[in-house]
Amino acid sequence: MTSEEARHLVNIIPVIAKADAISKTELQKFKIKLMSELVSNGVHIYQFPTDDETVAKINASMNGQLPFAVVGSMDEVKIGNKMVKARQYPWGIVQVENENHCDFVKLREMLICTNMEDLREQTHSRHYELYRRCKLEEMGFTDVGPESKPLSLQETYEAKRHEFYGELHRKEEEMKQMFVQRVKEKEAILKEAERELQAKFDHLTRVHQEERMKLEEKRRLLEEEIISFSKKKATSEIYQNQTFMAMGSNLKKDKDRKNSNFM
Repeated sequence: MTSEEARHLVNIIPVIAKADAISKTELQKFKIKLMSELVSNGVHIYQFPTDDETVAKINASMNGQLPFAVVGSMDEVKIGNKMVKARQYPWGIVQVENENHCDFVKLREMLICTNMEDLREQTHSRHYELYRRCKLEEMGFTDVGPESKPLSLQETYEAKRHEFYGELHRKEEEMKQMFVQRVKEKEAILKEAERELQAKFDHLTRVHQEERMKLEEKRRLLEEEIISFSKKKATSEIYQNQTFMAMGSNLKKDKDRKNSNFM
C-alpha cells in the first residue's frame, strides 16, 4: 500500500527512523527533502490543529518540525544515577528521551497528550466516514437517485431491500425447479435400476427352475437305475441259489452211485 492510498484510511505523520545514523546537518536537509517530495507527490499528511488557542502555538511549532526524527531502543543504560533507554556506541550514547538527541519525546507528547482527541475525531469523521461511504457505494447504496435526485439512506435501503427480495424469490423459484427436475431424474434412474433388478431376478428364477428340473430328471434316472440294479441283483441271487442247489443235488447223486457200486 502506497502513502497516497494510505492517506484515505489513516492519519499520516511522517517519521524518520534511526535518526542517529546521520549528522544533524544531514538530518535537516533530509527533512526538507522528504517534506518536499511528499508535497510534490500530493501526499497529504496530518497537520496538528491550530484553531484551539490553548495548543495553537505548540502545534504550529511542531508542524514546522515535521517529520520527526526518532531513535528507538529497548536497552537501558545507566547515566548518572538513573537508568535510561538509549543506544550505546563506542563514540557515545544516544538517549531515546533526550530532546537534544532525537524527537521521540515531541512525537509522544503530540500523539498521546496534546492531540489525541483530534486524532480520534479526524479518524472517525474523515477516514471512517469515507471508508463507510465507499463500502455503501460498493453495495449499491447512494444518496443520488436515477434522475440525479437526492435520496435518503432509508429510501435507498428500501429500494435495495425490494430488489434483494425480488432476486431472492427468483432464485428460490429456480432452486425449486432445479430440485423438481433432479427428483424426476433420480426417480427415472431408480425406476430403470428397479427394472434391471427385476429382469435379473426373473432370469435367475428361470435359471434356478431349469437347474431344478435337470436335477429332478437326474434323480429320476438315478432312482430307475437303482431299481433296475436291485432287480438284477435279486435275479442274480436267485440264479446263484438255483445253481448251488443243482450242484448239491448232482454231488449227492454221484455219491450214492459210488456207494452202490462199491457194495
